[in-house]
Amino acid sequence: MENKRILIVGAKGQIGSELLDYLRAKHGTANVIGADLRTLHIDGPTEVLDVMDAAAMRSVVEKYGITEIYLLAALLSATAEKKPEFAWELNMQGLFNALNLAKEGLIKKIFWPSSIAVFGPGTPQENTPQNTFMDPNTVYGISKLAGERWCEYYHNKFGVDVRSLRYPGLISWKSQPGGGTTDYAVEIFYEALQKGNYSCFLDKNRELPMMYMDDAIRATVQLMEAPSEKLRVWSSYNLSGISFTPEQIANVISKTINDFSIDYKPDFRDLIAQSWPSSINDDVAKADWNWESKFNLDAIVKDMITNLTNKLQLS
Repeated sequence: MENKRILIVGAKGQIGSELLDYLRAKHGTANVIGADLRTLHIDGPTEVLDVMDAAAMRSVVEKYGITEIYLLAALLSATAEKKPEFAWELNMQGLFNALNLAKEGLIKKIFWPSSIAVFGPGTPQENTPQNTFMDPNTVYGISKLAGERWCEYYHNKFGVDVRSLRYPGLISWKSQPGGGTTDYAVEIFYEALQKGNYSCFLDKNRELPMMYMDDAIRATVQLMEAPSEKLRVWSSYNLSGISFTPEQIANVISKTINDFSIDYKPDFRDLIAQSWPSSINDDVAKADWNWESKFNLDAIVKDMITNLTNKLQLS
């Protein structure tokens, strides 16, 4: 069996940093290269790489004999609204650079993340199906929907093996949130532990699909390792963990942090969230590659509080 040589672009980000650790533990540190626009101060092979620089990406691929790219560099939903043209350019050009390397046969496989942001006001909000009406109204969502179409196009036209997941909001204690609309579900833990109160930028009843990072990493690797003949979706797979509101997560946190309080000051991010589904149907992922999430809300809250207490040295 051929040795995998994996490049993770965006290795300093919320998903990339955890995926780097996971894949290095699985395949060996020397076989997983971390790349980011900013210098990575970690052990093992790393590169400073601008995802929009096609020649630089090619150079790194050739230098290490890369077989797979996990392309995780992007401008997320809330940040992208402030810099729309740059966000479009960054989110699309990086994808094209990777797709073209695969088209030429330089790499064998790509992972590229999509998001629930591909859905919009016209999408069925409850139990959103794999194939449905999509009318994203954010720069991030528009770029992700376009990216999904390009992934499927390159697969159908050139046989490129590119795989994707529509991530829900992600919750992690290891890395800070990266400018997304669901960041509240990470911020709330830091504020609860350090200050005892949190001012939430979403409406208290804004239900959104969320997922614990452990589940998201496992789903990513599981999809990438699935036999290609089992896969039916070459745009991006729906992925579901759990759905909850800010009020619901606050109530669970209050069971452990007794004097925790929360108030609500919805801003522009609540308008973004309003256009997204409240729950996702991922039956196709379950059928094609046996996906199953493990963490419910109680388990997430317990794990987050335990690990952040240690990380922040509050115990």
